[in-house]
Formats: sequence, structure tokens, C-alpha cells
Amino acid sequence: MLDKGFVRLVDYLGGDARIVQAARVSYGEGTKTVREDAALIDYLVRHKHTSPLEQVVLTFHLKMPIFVARQWLRHRTARLNEMSGRYSVMQDEFYLPDAGEVRRQSQQNKQGRGDEVPPELQRRTLELLQTGQQTAYEGYQELLGEDVARELARVNLPLSLYTEMYWQIDLHNLFHFLRLRLDAHAQFEIRAYAEVMAEHARAVAPLAYGAFEEHLLYAKTFSRSELELLLEALDREALGRALAASDLRKTRQREFLDKLAPVPTKTLI
Repeated sequence: MLDKGFVRLVDYLGGDARIVQAARVSYGEGTKTVREDAALIDYLVRHKHTSPLEQVVLTFHLKMPIFVARQWLRHRTARLNEMSGRYSVMQDEFYLPDAGEVRRQSQQNKQGRGDEVPPELQRRTLELLQTGQQTAYEGYQELLGEDVARELARVNLPLSLYTEMYWQIDLHNLFHFLRLRLDAHAQFEIRAYAEVMAEHARAVAPLAYGAFEEHLLYAKTFSRSELELLLEALDREALGRALAASDLRKTRQREFLDKLAPVPTKTLI
């Protein structure tokens, strides 16, 4: 991952069959078909019945720059153990972005990147980053050589330094992580990790991952005001024809039409 990192699936517990077992509160594989299992998992994800998905657990070994790890740790629904600079000597490993990732500050997104910069500015940016990293690590080594405590010697090391951690999370909360970090607005570096972890999740629980893509990853929600506008502009006859020609099951069609019911204009209190 990136230039010096990695994603490694160390272990996992359960998969699609475990989700189905938990939902049916039964033992063994039973006599249900794959199609029936897929329909049940799809129903669970669609209606946000998440506890059966929490029966599936994945453990990753991850190596990433510290600034990516700080974003990662905003997801507080996992269990983790991270490398400690108080006990270990940190290695001379820093993240240096590709030249193409050096961009202007976005004018629309206060926390994102925008337009490309000239090649000369790309070169100068990478040069400044690398020089700062080298200077900081040389100072770190000098302090260690003087037997200064590791917990103090490390304090000037930059966010581009690589760290490692073991990260264990259930499938429900992994889907939440992926929904946020696969978004186009997520920072490039953490999105790159999310893309690989999505492939691991798909391999462990392909039916559940398919339902995640259908109902969470590529789904959209509307505010009350947005839905009012949508209903006002909706051609009901054209919608009826489209539904009749679609491959949505009758239950899905009813659920879809229920979403298009008139929006309440008054609060309950």
C-alpha cells in the first residue's frame, strides 16, 4: 500500500453462513438454498438489522503513515493494538506521495485537494517533505545515541512516519468504515487502503458485501425538503411502467413505493 505500507488479513471468524445462522438462531448449515440465504442477508442489510453481521469478525495487520492512522482511529468501534515508540525504535520509513498527488488546496472542500500544480512545484514540495523527514530522523537518532528516553526522542518525528497496528472489527462496523472511506471525498491515502480491505470483505462474505454495495455503498438518502421536490417533479405513470419492466421483487417494489409516500409537514411534538 502506498510506498511502504501494507494490508494483511490475519484471521477472520465466520462469513455469510454465520450471518444466516445468527439471524435464524439455529445450528448447522440447515437446508436453505444459497438464493434464500442471499435474500435473507439482503433483507437484513436493507432494513438495518445489523446484529447478525456483527457475528463476523476480521483481524487485519496494517502498516500506514501516522496521519492515515489518526484518521483511522476516528472509527472507535474496533479493537486495536498499535506499535509504540516508547518501547520500539521507530524505523527510517516515511511516506512520500507520488508527484501527481501534490495538488492545490480545494476551493470547494476545506479538507481536500484540488487542481494540479506545475511540475516545478511538485518537485519542490517533495524535496521539502523529504528534507524535513531526513532532518527529523537524524535528530531522533542523535538523541537515541545519547541514551535519551525513546518516549521523548520520538516527539519531533513527523506524521509521515509509518506505524503498524493489529485492527479487529466486526463486519457491520467494517461496512460503516468502508462506506465513509471509499467515498470520493475521503483522503486519497486512506481510500487506497479501504479499496483493498473491501476486497478482503468481499472474499470473506460475498453475499453480505453485495448487499452492502446495493443498499449502503451506492445508495443515496434525501432530506425531507429534497424528497418534497422529488415528489413534486415525479411522473407517476412513467414510474409505474419502469417498475413493471424492472426485475425488483414485489416486496422491494412495495418498499420503494412506501418511500415515496407524502412527507409529513408537522412534527409529532
